This record gives sequence, C-alpha cells and structure tokens, in this order.
Amino acid sequence: MISHKEALALLAENGVEGGLLQHSTASAAVMAALARHFGEDEQLWALTGLLHDVDYPATMQEPQRHGLAAGELLAGKLPEEAIVAIRAHNGEMTGVMPQSRLDYALRCAETVTGLVGAAALMRPTGYEGMESKSIKKKMKDKAFAANVNRDNIRECEKIGLELDAFLTLVIAAMKAEHDAAQPAA
Repeated sequence: MISHKEALALLAENGVEGGLLQHSTASAAVMAALARHFGEDEQLWALTGLLHDVDYPATMQEPQRHGLAAGELLAGKLPEEAIVAIRAHNGEMTGVMPQSRLDYALRCAETVTGLVGAAALMRPTGYEGMESKSIKKKMKDKAFAANVNRDNIRECEKIGLELDAFLTLVIAAMKAEHDAAQPAA
C-alpha cells in the first residue's frame, strides 16, 4: 500500500489541486475518523478518502469513467477493497454499487464534506461551535450546496451511524483537519 506522501504526489501528478485537493484531504480526515470509530484500518480508510477523486481532472467530462479510471490508476497501490470503494463512490454512473461498510463510508463521507465545508464558509466562526443540528437544517435547504446529494449523506445509517452522530463525527474531523492546516501563529 502506498504511503500518504506517495498518495499526495500521485494527486499532484494527476492535476488534483485547489478546491479538489481540499475536498480530498477533508474526505481523508472524515474517513480516518470513521475508521477509528469502527475499529477499522485508519491508514487504509484515510488513503481511500484521499485518493477517491484522483481521476477527476481526467474524467470530469466523462462521469461514467470517474472512479473506474481511478481504480485502474490505483491497481497495485491500494488493496482491492479500497479500489472497489472508489469505484462505488460514483456507483450511479459506474454501475459499481456499494456493498461493504467501506463502500458506504466513502460515499457518505466524501459527499458530506461539501455540505459541511460550505456551511463553515458561511459562519463567522467557521467550524468553531458548529453543531449537527445546523447541518441538518442546511440539508433541508435544497438551494444550499445544491449539488450535494443528501441521499448519499443519509447512507451513514447503512454503516451503523445515525445522522446526528455521523454529522458530529464529521464536524469534529473536518475542524481538526482545518485547524491542523492553518499556519502557526
């Protein structure tokens, strides 16, 4: 399995930068938190989150290939279970539907980062003091972060977490990742 440093280099080589890189690192943080919660392999789950969109710059015009091309690129670099999860995170387009806890975890984790990240940008205090109830309210507002698939977020129940518990975990993980990325004062 490749290292975190090698994964970051692979993202750079494939044109993952800016907002997409932020999404990838937030997805990795949420996946690591989920792995800790469930007693799963934290490194594997974090790398799965980090690399799930490695092919996006090359496949954005061909959404039916997004996830499949990543699987090809990552063959031999990640275990098969991670590659299946990456293919399944875009299952509606790839035809690879989620089946395992890792598959569903990636789908709900990578999707929720857009909603929580957008909510943090709208708040004067960012992630500080953010609560799951405010994110649930944002989920009901279809105009807010309109491209975020709320049904994918609700798949957290398929991995054994109620929505409130999932959102609380996500907020904490994204806040910690955000805080760690800030330059020292």
